[in-house]
Amino acid sequence: MASSLSGVSVANPPSGLWVHRSLLWQFTLRNVELRHKGSHLGLIWSFLSPLLLLALYVFVFGFIFEGTFGRPGETRIDYALGIFLGLSLFHFLGETIGQAPALITSNPNFVKKVVFPLQVLPAAAVGASLIHLAISLGLILAGIALVGPGLSAGVLWLPVILLPLALLGLGLAWLISALGVFFRDIAQITQFVSIGLMFASAVFYPVEKIPATAWTFLQFNPLLLAVELSRDAVLWQEALEYRHLGVLYAIGVLVAAGGFAVFHRLKPAFADVL
Repeated sequence: MASSLSGVSVANPPSGLWVHRSLLWQFTLRNVELRHKGSHLGLIWSFLSPLLLLALYVFVFGFIFEGTFGRPGETRIDYALGIFLGLSLFHFLGETIGQAPALITSNPNFVKKVVFPLQVLPAAAVGASLIHLAISLGLILAGIALVGPGLSAGVLWLPVILLPLALLGLGLAWLISALGVFFRDIAQITQFVSIGLMFASAVFYPVEKIPATAWTFLQFNPLLLAVELSRDAVLWQEALEYRHLGVLYAIGVLVAAGGFAVFHRLKPAFADVL
């Protein structure tokens, strides 16, 4: 692959992702394939894994724990689907945060020997996570349609909600991958942050259970906002809170812009450190 990249020039602005879209797609598919390399079922696991998880969540949380989000007419299956929806969004962001510290350090050849648009590496990792998220969401929507409350026009809001979450993941990937070149301990920090993010995002419990003092801060948690907005749109079929959607977009855009600014600022020193 290195030989095919020798003529690629470095693109500084984020618009360079569009200029190098074919390269970005190539690396995205490579990341998806590498995840299942060596397994007998290969890419089939991209569909099978979330399907098995969906069945597990329905059984454990819906029937054993008899959990509820406190919605009128909510069934145990609805609760399990709500958890799976929240976990799918979390896994996208958690996966991005977990992989980011090593995205540059594990590819020193692209830094030292090849004229290469390094911003593509974090973007491709996010792209691969988005593909797995799309598969999980497809299964969730099928579950809502077949055994849940049924699909409504609210499902059309889902891409609108996911766009700022994707921008957030992209910005974090750029930021953490750049910092990971200079601070190798950041990988240990991101593991803790990822776990804390899951429990702070109302994945397993209704947002109404969050104490008022904690809500003062958690209302700016973009993952929590994305989880709640997604459930309201596709599962509970309720009107969206547009203020929360606005906050989600503001955070997503700011993190994407800030993450790229840090990445671009630190990029010239990557080769010296590696």
